[in-house]
Amino acid sequence: MTQTTLSRPSYDRTGLATGIVHFGVGGFHRAHQAMYLDRLLERGGSREWAICGVGVLPGDRAMRDVLVLQDFEYTLSVVRPDRWETRMIGSIVDYLYAPDDPEAVLERLADPATRIVSLTITEGGYGIDPGTGEFDAGDPAIAADLVPGARPGTVFGFVVEGLARRRARGLPPFTVMSCDNIEGNGTVARRAFGSFARLRDPGLGEWIERHVRFPNSMVDRITPATSAEASIEIKRRYGVQDWWPVLTEPFTQWVLEDSFGLGRPALEEVGVQLVDDVAPYESMKLRLLNASHQALAYFGHLCGYRMVDEAAADPLFERFLLRYMVDEATPTLRPVPGVDLGDYRRTLLERFANPAIGDTIARLCAESSDRIPKWVLPVIREQLASGGEIRCATAIVASWARYAEGVDEHGDPIEVVDRLRERLQPLAHRQRTDPTAFLTDDIFGDLIDHPRFVDTYTEILESLHAKGSRATLAALLE
Repeated sequence: MTQTTLSRPSYDRTGLATGIVHFGVGGFHRAHQAMYLDRLLERGGSREWAICGVGVLPGDRAMRDVLVLQDFEYTLSVVRPDRWETRMIGSIVDYLYAPDDPEAVLERLADPATRIVSLTITEGGYGIDPGTGEFDAGDPAIAADLVPGARPGTVFGFVVEGLARRRARGLPPFTVMSCDNIEGNGTVARRAFGSFARLRDPGLGEWIERHVRFPNSMVDRITPATSAEASIEIKRRYGVQDWWPVLTEPFTQWVLEDSFGLGRPALEEVGVQLVDDVAPYESMKLRLLNASHQALAYFGHLCGYRMVDEAAADPLFERFLLRYMVDEATPTLRPVPGVDLGDYRRTLLERFANPAIGDTIARLCAESSDRIPKWVLPVIREQLASGGEIRCATAIVASWARYAEGVDEHGDPIEVVDRLRERLQPLAHRQRTDPTAFLTDDIFGDLIDHPRFVDTYTEILESLHAKGSRATLAALLE
């Protein structure tokens, strides 16, 4: 039966003021931060906190076009196995595509009404070298933005120039709020934008270091890429034409450090946890949820699964995830106020196995070089230091190395999507004769110097080559 109930904003969207400029309007932002702001606006008040989206990448033009066509509204569907709950989200009121009019973006950033600049620019979008932890100023796009008088082309160029204009005009700086899946995302953002600013103008860099707030946050909501069928289904159920809807799971969480220079929305009224220290929550999420996604990803693909829920429903994978979470990840976590980790782990397994979400293994396998170093390698390092178990976490790394060869166990090609593919794939191709070749890349740092890790890794990788992924998993769990 076609569902016809679609909730819409009861608040008047005309006259909303833009207090937040957001870089990276994708599915996750629209299922998470924009949703929370919509909830807040629905409660009345807070009309100065609407969102202006900004896109800097070529692919962002399509998002601009769709949002403009739809008066910046879109549908957000919370998908359960037995029903959909759909709402029209109205908290985004403008969208600027930076390549078309960079000056409009810069003046919006310099506008006194802009009090927060938020970011979902992906784990790899901060220009931090995963091996050294330092800002990579050698990136051609960043280098181009550092040329005096250059027209900005990166998020660093835009945000730092926006801050420079506010400084020159005697205006206080906006807060920079990262919403990406990075441990210490605010700290990482401070390092990245501060480094860029110091390279451009040491005085500006010092001003940013002294005056700009970079709150840390933990964000969580599984939001797969929108399929072509989603728009058709929205039209069928509700009679609404949405060219880029968002489908997401019921679970959502946002833990945010309460550190803002020019005020903030009353997000605590709509379920956001405002805390002094985000670190325990973000470590929990990154090392349990995100790292477990990586555990599902490469083994799942090699075993023939293409949907996350199908792999998560396999008892062998369920045992693997629990073993990793209980024996290896959890011992590295600090106490998490208000959270029962046993309940959290069980909830994760239920979320992964939700067939209504339609999350793909391919999504989890993408951009591994940005994810594994941030989500899995810290677990291995801490367990090595404490003498703890590392077999499951090391197996995740070995399964990635096997996947990176670009050919599955049946000889069929694997489309490896990774910004470092040209660097990593040749190493993966060497590993049948040189088992540690993959580990020589800088992203692994000094892990190749740890015999216990290297021995475990080579044992599992050789099993993947000789016995295959399923037999390797089964043997690992004996």
